[in-house]
Amino acid sequence: MDKLKDALRHDAARIEVQVSAELDNRIRASLENTRPASQPRREQRKRRFPFWLASGLTGVAASALVILLVRINQPEQTVVAANPEQQPAGEPLEIPQLRMESAVFTAPLERELDDLESDLKKAKQAVSEELRLSF
Repeated sequence: MDKLKDALRHDAARIEVQVSAELDNRIRASLENTRPASQPRREQRKRRFPFWLASGLTGVAASALVILLVRINQPEQTVVAANPEQQPAGEPLEIPQLRMESAVFTAPLERELDDLESDLKKAKQAVSEELRLSF
């Protein structure tokens, strides 16, 4: 980075420019007539009611109402006995059979995988070249 900085400074020092008197006067006039932009004054108005408080209270009330409605509309839960012998006998649960298959890549996915691998190789090569250049 220092080499680039030095090269830019060296090149900038070699630049020679002839500015006409008319252009110099126009630039000087433009610089003299500029002023910092003034910020418009904001009128401070009194807020009679803090709307953030109303918003927060409305959110709390809405949350409480939703919780209340959900609890009211729930059916009564049956009590399950702690002892399994006391539970009524029912049909046994069927455990579904798990069928495992290896994934089969389709052509677009294989091509995408190949593209990603080549991109990674290119990035690795670029980084290694960059590291070699910096030392």
